Amino acid sequence: MNPAAAPAARTDARTDARRRHDPAVRGFASDNYAGIHPEILAALALANGGHQPAYGNDDYTAHLQRLIRSHFGPHAEAYPVFNGTGANVVALQALADRWGAVICAESAHIHVDEGGAPERMAGLKLLTVPAEDGKLTPALIDRQAWGQEDEHRAMPQVVSLTQATELGTVYTPQEIRTLCEHAHERGMTVHMDGSRIANAAASLDVPMRAFANAAGVDVLSFGGTKNGMLYGEAVVVLNPDAVRRMKHIRKMSMQLASKMRFVSAQLEALLAGDLWLRNARHANTMARRLAEGVRRVPGVEIRRPVQANAVFARLPHDVSLRLQKRYRFYFWDEPAGEVRWMCSWDTTEEDVDGFVSALAEEMRRGGG
Repeated sequence: MNPAAAPAARTDARTDARRRHDPAVRGFASDNYAGIHPEILAALALANGGHQPAYGNDDYTAHLQRLIRSHFGPHAEAYPVFNGTGANVVALQALADRWGAVICAESAHIHVDEGGAPERMAGLKLLTVPAEDGKLTPALIDRQAWGQEDEHRAMPQVVSLTQATELGTVYTPQEIRTLCEHAHERGMTVHMDGSRIANAAASLDVPMRAFANAAGVDVLSFGGTKNGMLYGEAVVVLNPDAVRRMKHIRKMSMQLASKMRFVSAQLEALLAGDLWLRNARHANTMARRLAEGVRRVPGVEIRRPVQANAVFARLPHDVSLRLQKRYRFYFWDEPAGEVRWMCSWDTTEEDVDGFVSALAEEMRRGGG
């Protein structure tokens, strides 16, 4: 017997794996709540088995680079990472010096929802500006784009924008092109948090490159988890001249996956065909259906434009609390009574209609 041969599988092997949740329970809290798309699960199964080199030297990561270039141009290079916060922290570190600062909207995920990671982990100061619709403008950038030679102030070096924004709005390609030109003229680079970039592209019916490399963005945090993946995102370098030592930054930021093939295989499943677009279009369509249904419920106000897969609404606080016992969702601004409802790739028409019916029922019960 060859001692190197794999041992025979035990026919009596058992695990304690079991379903520990009710798959019939649905919600509108976040597109992160959704499961894994079956096509991505199938891709993971295909990537399993046998041995592949670790740390990104595998066949799947190599093929991913070709796919990324087909979407984002011949100079694009992808660095798969574990999660969105990691992608943003790695990207911003690669664009800024240790004394640098990042201009972003007050509502930006890097400012509100990442536990201070860009500042604590990357050592970068965030310079925020108010953006009522979540979108930056040249005038808003200029509120913080000053003092580059003042040693008493963190140096503005990067502009970070989110597409689609945290408020569910979407930049047009021309808007992003204008921002990039404005930032570059002032010696700054541009980072895009693209955790929902697919939803933005689906909303505008344009390829993702239209508001990424074609618009002048230097580095993109490409989102996959919110669009059907198990886990994983990618830092996509669009302008190689804008970054340095990306692979070293990824490693020291604890974002280098040893079994990277399982991140890359998921990204490949999204990008090789149109799965990224199908998933995003469906989520956006369900959000529009939700908004249309909610508008017919007396006393509920849609607060913001529904341009991607998010719906923001205002309703009585007591109604929200009762409704949360039936469907999961988050308050966005609890004192103002504003809530956020998110749709995902697996949201169904029945999910939406059931939620609208429950909302109408709770509104009829009344609330303060």
